[in-house]
Amino acid sequence: MTKLSRQNFILELVQHEAVINQEQLRKLLVKQNCDVTQATLSRDIHELGLVKTSEGYALARNEPGSDHVLPAATRLVREFVIDIRQAQNLLVIKTVTGSAQPVAAAIDSEGWGEIVGTVGGDDTVLVVSQNRKNAHKVAMRVRGMQA
Repeated sequence: MTKLSRQNFILELVQHEAVINQEQLRKLLVKQNCDVTQATLSRDIHELGLVKTSEGYALARNEPGSDHVLPAATRLVREFVIDIRQAQNLLVIKTVTGSAQPVAAAIDSEGWGEIVGTVGGDDTVLVVSQNRKNAHKVAMRVRGMQA
């Protein structure tokens, strides 16, 4: 399993189930034929911007006073988004293979009111907005994250 695949899988895990500690996360990865060391897992958690909460690991929110240089969404967009196209009230965001679901989840976690919802496939994110104007605003925000 590549680093990108492993990190994408970690993001999917923490978004869909409670992962309480690194050992539980390591065991879940082993079930996917990905034997990782504790040091590698710690690096992945740090690079993904995950924080430990009372319910387990979660994507960090962009809070005032946070010592994270980039919010998770910005990091994921910078690393994985290839192209952004608007079609009426929709955005089609192309990503590198295997990255669309984490990018969609990160965009959802931003809580932007202009977004009705997102759907992440393998290499494409579909973003649905209420209207063309809101889709344009979202497109500009996402493009701004790439800078």
